[in-house]
Amino acid sequence: MRGLLSIAVLCVAACGDRAPAVPATPSLVLVDSSEFVNRLGREPMVVQHPSGSIFVAGYGDTVPHLYRSDDNGHSWATVNIGTRADGAVGNSDVELAVGPDSTLYFLHMSFDRTESVGTRIDLATSRDGGATWQWQQLSDTRLDDRPWIDVSATNSAHAIWNDGAGVTHVRSVDGGRTWTELSRIHPMGGSSHFAIGPTGELAARVVPISVSGNSFNAGEDWLFVSTDRGATWTKRTPPGTRAWQAMRDTTTNPPTWSEAPQPRWVEPVAWDSTGALFLLWAHERAMWLARSRDQGATWTTWEIARDSAVTYFPYLIARGDGQLAATWFTGMGDSLTASVAWIESAGDSAPRVARASVFRPEAFEGGFPPDTATVRSAAGEYLGMSFLQDGSLGVAVPIQHPAAKRLGFGFRRYEVRR
Repeated sequence: MRGLLSIAVLCVAACGDRAPAVPATPSLVLVDSSEFVNRLGREPMVVQHPSGSIFVAGYGDTVPHLYRSDDNGHSWATVNIGTRADGAVGNSDVELAVGPDSTLYFLHMSFDRTESVGTRIDLATSRDGGATWQWQQLSDTRLDDRPWIDVSATNSAHAIWNDGAGVTHVRSVDGGRTWTELSRIHPMGGSSHFAIGPTGELAARVVPISVSGNSFNAGEDWLFVSTDRGATWTKRTPPGTRAWQAMRDTTTNPPTWSEAPQPRWVEPVAWDSTGALFLLWAHERAMWLARSRDQGATWTTWEIARDSAVTYFPYLIARGDGQLAATWFTGMGDSLTASVAWIESAGDSAPRVARASVFRPEAFEGGFPPDTATVRSAAGEYLGMSFLQDGSLGVAVPIQHPAAKRLGFGFRRYEVRR
């Protein structure tokens, strides 16, 4: 800041003109919130259809569920997505997307809770704004895990997931009706996140943890970028410092499970409309953001937040010229809080961060009835969100409070004030 002021003073002295003002950092304000208590909605995702309807999906039940709001998130109703006989299958990780042709995509994973492994990936598509849905199975491979889906500006849909033999990539060019499996992005590691850029660039974050935590490939910590619709991939080393730890200890009999002091699953990537690529991650008590102007070859990195306790489980979305939104968690147990931030990083400028007041989600350990745990939990590995058509930001938050017979999700809408 001192350097910027010096430059401004020199300009005034030399030119006789008034120095340009440094833009003030905006504020991010919660303007309204709602909730829908019906069924558990862990790791909820959000998307807004061009018609204005907002859709939220989460998991925790034995069958898929989808919810819809036609009044900008003030009230919600259950969407009829069909029955098991129609192919409506899924009880774990979800993802939502919408294409430029208004097709809705609802991607769902199935999970065997007895064996703690994924079993299949299914997809529902709707071409009438969510009134009717067509289901199809994309994979029935044991160990299937963490699917993601996104759609390019030219209506090319791409989905990825992992299954213990690397990261699978499939593509559809007909609105999700048919899919073609391409070469695997990488033969090892987990599908941590995926995003498509403004001219069809693909970015896939690959990490050591895969197959629902059952596998750990030390050193497989990469960012893959494709500029030819996934025909070939360039492997990049992600910026920053992070420590990955196996979740499953196979040296004991039976194997034991544990979570790292700083939990890691999803490390989100996002492209803005200029083709800048962003990466968000947590390290110790700080949140870090990196930006690349050359598809991941080089990076500029900033610390955007520093908290009083460990930070973890970030999520990130982008639009326009460096307009970003981020969520993450801080602290464990009764000290757990959630954060939402608006970030502006246009051109080559350093990011300006507007962080809303932190809040405490109504979520506790376990969450599958008849659990009565009272220790607070993140109830998943991120807080999904979406930029809304009115310029606000919609964030979905799980409600996981079985002791109070409250299972569902909350929806929080934020606005940027200047």
